[in-house]
Amino acid sequence: MVPYGPHAPVKETSMPTAFDPARVGDLDLRNRLAMAPMTRSRAGAGNTPTDLTAQYYAQRASAGLIVTEAIQPSIVGQGYLDTPGLHSEEQVAAWRVVTDKVHAEGGRIVAQLMHSGRIGHPDLLPDGLIPVAPSPVKADAKTFTKDGPKDSVVPHELSPREIETTIDDFASAARNAIAAGFDGVELHGANGYLIHQFLSSNANTRSDRYGATVTNRVRFAAEVTQAVAEAIGPRRTGLRVSPDNTLVDIVEDDPETLYATLLDHLPAELAYLHIMEVGRRDITQMIRRQWNGALIVNPHPSLPMGTATPEDISVVADGLADVVAFGSLFLANPDLVRRLHAGGPFNEPDRATFYGGDHRGYTDYPTLDATG
Repeated sequence: MVPYGPHAPVKETSMPTAFDPARVGDLDLRNRLAMAPMTRSRAGAGNTPTDLTAQYYAQRASAGLIVTEAIQPSIVGQGYLDTPGLHSEEQVAAWRVVTDKVHAEGGRIVAQLMHSGRIGHPDLLPDGLIPVAPSPVKADAKTFTKDGPKDSVVPHELSPREIETTIDDFASAARNAIAAGFDGVELHGANGYLIHQFLSSNANTRSDRYGATVTNRVRFAAEVTQAVAEAIGPRRTGLRVSPDNTLVDIVEDDPETLYATLLDHLPAELAYLHIMEVGRRDITQMIRRQWNGALIVNPHPSLPMGTATPEDISVVADGLADVVAFGSLFLANPDLVRRLHAGGPFNEPDRATFYGGDHRGYTDYPTLDATG
């Protein structure tokens, strides 16, 4: 059972702005503007980041915190084409190039670990593997493969022993992240992927200690978070959630109770909790009241890549968030911090280049200096 206990308080002598520094877990951030995680599907051979990946993140190192694109903690955790992993020595070495370049620019970067669970397709996996999930419930969703979009399949239901192995995979990938030079790890408990599937009342139909009741449905998320916290330290561990998010066929009965229960079962002194809003500001406010640690808010995004606006920096000054995260704004504006401080102008993101491809729509967005 995950221990109960108080979370590390965030104490402010006066209400900060988004441009003020912050202490989040063990990290000193130069400002309170975070780059939200965004899958870009540009990994190279062996599901490794490339030199372009390093350039992409280093360009955005003025962010107080960079959260990487989703990184699979195991082979079976992959759900999309050309996404990177952190489960091989080759991947660790390639990510070290990325983190070194970000740190050389004075940035802070954490690895987001995401197991896609039932979202994916056997065509993406080797050796006859199929996607896994809390229950053998097929998602009403499609996955893009090399042969085009294909329907999701009925996933393999994880046995209790396989759940333990999956938790170990997350902890191992977290240790790999630190070996690769990351400043910490964010666990992806949102957007309909494996951790979120265990929280869900339609993807999780188990009758054992991981299902049937709200307390049981939060158990996997709590145990993964605990395992990673023990592996690398709680103050280098964050968790992302998206309450009441129905993405990729997810249902949450009574999300208010679900997330209040989850907070009660998380380990103490986590670096932060990261909320990807889907229009439920009331749940964000509830979490803010209950959660005593650092809170990152990605305001009301609609996928893909989020639609938070420059005005959303106000969630810091209003006291709702300690850090505000931006998706597509950071994608299209490598110098977003400077542009927000100046009040613009802002590049428009090219949605046609969000996923896959080369440097176009990736590392070629101009800075203010380049545009004059």
